[in-house]
Amino acid sequence: MPQTTRAKRAYVETYGCQMNVSDGELMEGVLAARGYEIVGCPEDADVVLINTCAIREHAESRVLGRVSQLNGLKRERPDMLIGVTGCMAQRMGDSLLERAPYVDLVMGPDGYRSLPDALGQLQKEARPRKRKQLAVLELESSENYQGLEQLRAEGPSAWVPIQRGCDHRCSFCIVPYVRGPEKNRTPELVLAEIQGLAAQGVTEVTLLGQTVNSYRHGDVDFPRLLRSVARVDGIRRVRYTSPHPNDVTPELVEVMAEEPSVCEQLHLPAQSGSNRTLKRMLRRYTVEELLQKVALVREAIPDIAISTDIIVAFPGETGAEFHETLDLMRTVRFDEAYTYKYSPREGTPATRMPPEDFLSPEEAQARLAELIEVSRGIQAEINRSEVGRVEEVLIEKGGREAGQVLGRTRRNKVVVFDGDISRVGEYTRVVLERTTGATFAGTEALAVRAAVQA
Repeated sequence: MPQTTRAKRAYVETYGCQMNVSDGELMEGVLAARGYEIVGCPEDADVVLINTCAIREHAESRVLGRVSQLNGLKRERPDMLIGVTGCMAQRMGDSLLERAPYVDLVMGPDGYRSLPDALGQLQKEARPRKRKQLAVLELESSENYQGLEQLRAEGPSAWVPIQRGCDHRCSFCIVPYVRGPEKNRTPELVLAEIQGLAAQGVTEVTLLGQTVNSYRHGDVDFPRLLRSVARVDGIRRVRYTSPHPNDVTPELVEVMAEEPSVCEQLHLPAQSGSNRTLKRMLRRYTVEELLQKVALVREAIPDIAISTDIIVAFPGETGAEFHETLDLMRTVRFDEAYTYKYSPREGTPATRMPPEDFLSPEEAQARLAELIEVSRGIQAEINRSEVGRVEEVLIEKGGREAGQVLGRTRRNKVVVFDGDISRVGEYTRVVLERTTGATFAGTEALAVRAAVQA
């Protein structure tokens, strides 16, 4: 009998933001379409792809450590390919191949359409120990991956990219340099994809873009697209991330307030509470304008939960300006804050600021610790005030303890309660009974009523 050729096996490991998660699903879809079997661990794979983030130095250090670890596996199996993809790959380019000579492929975010061909080229090399290294780093002004299908994880929720790249060029941010300028998908294809997801049982979608609410394609702007997505049959919840404050407009807020499936949640990256720092970050808004956006949203949607991103120790940030950021936190009272200390990214304008402007690592860490303390205190106060509420929860996965499940409310609050993992994808109503400060524990409302009646 003729021997059958085993399908090549690929493993994709992702670090970073939601866009990276979506890119990981895209790579898996591209490879699956070309006959690869997607596996769940590197030990089972012929090809291991590390999908990376370049936003902070710590993320890059983790990746370098991880590929070094994988080299141990490669020594046992010299025919295995290791690839580094994504933003870090684009930023470091050929220098990554020099620092990690056991890496076979470096590919930036615009190269995934050619991923199977690049791997095929490497796999044709007769002698693995002398295999050539390959870098695919061209930024394509038109590449938004239309026509390619992601291989999404099973579950009730899905990330839907509508935009790639960014035109804003904030002075601290590497994204425009590793993902290129803003590129928006056609609304017809976005809607067709979401309709297909709904037909497969997905009920919650999150629209993704670097500055997602700056989306425009022809005469379709983001508020118009959001309204159309909200009206797709079968879609019960719609979220979006990550918006830019400048494009939080009355028209967008009106759609959020009027469309029942748009969740009462907004991520609003403030970055700083100091006008001088915001100007040097090239954020193009003032603290006063940001507060006006918050007031606009809360007037239209009083129960909305607002989260944010904050960077401390930006070059030149004074102690007084840092305390202005703490004042902003106390004024707005964000439900959640993702907090960072400034991380220099080679090639960004901020790295060219005067050397004396850069804070010591000790001062930067002290400011971050104080910011985290203030942020977590506010979050805990808000969540304690919400104990006793009854919220709709979408069950997403099993909890840490046996017999528990974890889900999220429409306002993006995490809730753990007793339930069977077979119920993933169901919606239920849960009484929020206690909080750890960041998450809630509760009991299904039906169970509470049954106990009272008994």
